[in-house]
Amino acid sequence: METTLDGTTVVALMPPKGKGDTKSAHRIEVIGTPQKGPDVNVVLAQKGKRPRRDDRDGPRDGSRDGARRPAGGRPRPEGGGDRGRGEGAPRGRSDSRTPAGDGGPSRGRSGPARPGGRESGGRDNPRRLATSNTFRNAALATLKPEELPVAEQLLRGGIPAVRQAIEEQNTRARADSVPEVTPGPLLAMAEKLLPLVNLATWKDRASVARNAGKDVPLRELRSIVASASTVTLDEEGTEMATALRTSLDQRVTALRDKWVERITTSLDDGRVADAVRASIRPPEPAARLSAELAVRLADAAGQAMTADTPPEEWTALLEVVVDSPVRRTVKPAGLPTGADETLLAAARKALGYVPELARLMGIPIPPPPGPRRPVPARSGQGRRAS
Repeated sequence: METTLDGTTVVALMPPKGKGDTKSAHRIEVIGTPQKGPDVNVVLAQKGKRPRRDDRDGPRDGSRDGARRPAGGRPRPEGGGDRGRGEGAPRGRSDSRTPAGDGGPSRGRSGPARPGGRESGGRDNPRRLATSNTFRNAALATLKPEELPVAEQLLRGGIPAVRQAIEEQNTRARADSVPEVTPGPLLAMAEKLLPLVNLATWKDRASVARNAGKDVPLRELRSIVASASTVTLDEEGTEMATALRTSLDQRVTALRDKWVERITTSLDDGRVADAVRASIRPPEPAARLSAELAVRLADAAGQAMTADTPPEEWTALLEVVVDSPVRRTVKPAGLPTGADETLLAAARKALGYVPELARLMGIPIPPPPGPRRPVPARSGQGRRAS
């Protein structure tokens, strides 16, 4: 054996000098306590029998790169590792590893990336913010040792988590025949520590949002600003809440100005349907059109629904007018010439939303329908302005 800085290395084995068993002379005896395995080995079978990959895709050809032969025995061409739509490749399967710029299929969606999504355009999930425990750790460091378990339960789930922990501890105590804990003092301690824990949790969220800047989603920023009223803020928390509220107001104002500009530009260019469609999707639920812009939008929509308008365009404009915030003030100039029964049925269906349409058709105005439930648009299938 040789002993170095890295350890001891066995370089050769020599037979024993005395006479003995020649077979055991070439063995290394391991001295230690033998470990006995379980008497019964249980192996769970799979729920369903699935065909092996080799059975589905054909036998392997023995190559080192793992390429498979098709079922007909015909070898794949070179580069067959790219499982695209080429000959011999299974249908409906594409290679997610193929980059979009190499001519292969890409799993990412086409078009510009959605605001708040990843810049790569591969997914529509909003960017996740980093988490912080700085203020929570600082708050826990100021507590007494007996207060730490209660504060940790408060961080997990508030007062209900403390009650549940007490109940579980008492259940174990009854099972072990030991004295139970009294919930009263622990709950009183939890009520005392709750404002401190809530403030530290809010500060962690607020600090992450402040550091993220414009990258924080608007919904998350609005939630943090709204939750500031549910905690008792200190001087530092008040400063953070003021900064976040200012940032929220600036972002919302910018979105409103962009929304109004889009409607105004569409009206200036004569794209009435686009202007009405844009008014349906405000940047936030509290956004409202100004009185001047609402009157202009309603007049433009009514003047665009004339007898000379093609029935298809007239019907399409009626559909967006029904969903718009100015539907009660739109006055259609006339029904399109040669309107068929389908168009008239759509018009009768919209009488409760557009009262002036009932006067135009000579039908009594029905009562306005109830509030309509907004249908959440699916990812990548929202309405787009043409």
